[in-house]
Amino acid sequence: MAPPATERGLKSVVWQKIKATVFDDCKKEGEWKIMLLDEFTTKLLASCCKMTDLLAEGITVVENIYKNREPVRQMKALYFISPTSKSVDCFLRDFASKSENKYKAAYIYFTDFCPDSLFNKIKASCSKSIRRCKEINISFIPLESQVYTLDVPDAFYYCYSPDPSNANGKDAIMEAMAEQIVTVCATLDENPGVRYKRYKTDGKEKEAILEEDDDLWVRIRHRHIAVVLEEIPKLMKEISSTKKATEGKTSLSALAQLMKKMPHFRKQITKQVVHLNLAEDCMSKFKPNIEKLCKSEQDLALGTDAEGQKVKDSMRVLLPVLLNKSHDNYDKIRAILLYIFSINGTTEENLDRLIQNVKIENESDMIRNWSYLGVPIVPPSQQSKPLRKDRSTEETFQLSRWTPFIKDILEDAIDNRLDSKEWPYCSQCPAVWNGSGAVSARQKPRTNYLEDRKNGSKLIIFVIGGITYSEMRCAYEVSQAHKSCEVIIGSTHVLTPRKLLDDIKMLNKPKDKVSFTKDE
Repeated sequence: MAPPATERGLKSVVWQKIKATVFDDCKKEGEWKIMLLDEFTTKLLASCCKMTDLLAEGITVVENIYKNREPVRQMKALYFISPTSKSVDCFLRDFASKSENKYKAAYIYFTDFCPDSLFNKIKASCSKSIRRCKEINISFIPLESQVYTLDVPDAFYYCYSPDPSNANGKDAIMEAMAEQIVTVCATLDENPGVRYKRYKTDGKEKEAILEEDDDLWVRIRHRHIAVVLEEIPKLMKEISSTKKATEGKTSLSALAQLMKKMPHFRKQITKQVVHLNLAEDCMSKFKPNIEKLCKSEQDLALGTDAEGQKVKDSMRVLLPVLLNKSHDNYDKIRAILLYIFSINGTTEENLDRLIQNVKIENESDMIRNWSYLGVPIVPPSQQSKPLRKDRSTEETFQLSRWTPFIKDILEDAIDNRLDSKEWPYCSQCPAVWNGSGAVSARQKPRTNYLEDRKNGSKLIIFVIGGITYSEMRCAYEVSQAHKSCEVIIGSTHVLTPRKLLDDIKMLNKPKDKVSFTKDE
């Protein structure tokens, strides 16, 4: 079975709900079923369970609903699908007529609300073949123990593109995302107060599977690389010393115990070697050029150097990056953007000069299109920069001094310090919520969630247009610092620096010229 909830957080909560609402609902002793999945539910199940878990629930084969399949008329089929026309049409083809049915009967479970039009289509076509038809309200993917995604990367384009012809698409995708976020709250058994930011317009290769039940990966995934490189060898020494202590005993029973433990030792060491290799690979790429680039980026982002001295001339920090031939255009564009952000906008003349000197005319929209997100690139008048918390006394690495703005928001939300004009409520919290985390924002008692958080509250965050890995890290850091409040963070998809610039570049392009890549 799947690992216990305390090991896997949000992933375990999702799996337990799927188990209870889908598998337990249609389980019959000694009966095996075929399972049909679409693209979204394939990702959903892959994120929270393994094939062995499905076998334990009586699933003998998992099939793609979109592909042609041979009929297995003696077996019943379990359809776990999204309520979309494409998935429903594929289901209907499997039960076109009684003589052509692919399976003995069907159990249908939709991830979310099924529109009346699709439900009536199913009812009119093959209702006699259906044993169950339910909506389970899980329309998101648990990415980590405290991170989720809606798997809709095209939301960035629809929500921020200036093209007026996309207005209907934006409304539709906003509505769909709202419905998906509701399923996050339902799965966590929460009825929260809701606040939002006013929409102002921030050699030989080996494959290693990094999973939530890999304790070492969970422990190091958001740590600084310098910490990782120190920690992994220490852990390897600990295991080695434990193994040597066991080998010192020579009795037959001790040898028998050692033989039993050997696969466990080998598995642990193999995992640690994988993580050490990954860390060393990252460091080998970091040392030659990226270290200096990171220092420049940190100085521009914070406006101070590693010693805390104010950067007097941002252009002097920028120029070495632009002149370095080892940096690609994405690196240089990112540095130019940080320079512009640091001086709170520049002139059209200065921006043109930067673009021409670096020869990035074809990529200039990666810079100019930030204006569609409300970022002052060439502002008509000087705007004030948002105030940031003073974190100068916090212990950090020189090349990781910048703290994502979302961390300020998380901390202020927990401490009930968010400005109600900047962050109005559209669903008021109960009066008992005082920001301390001592009383949950949920409106009904509950006792079945993770034991270490059962008396605490949750802060569920959703960001339109993608989140970065550093923002994910903030969710864990704030949860650790505020023991009585767990932060669950999610977005439409996960962003990397390169993907963000590519998305920004496409904002002013017509929709038919834009292609999207789903999360891997």
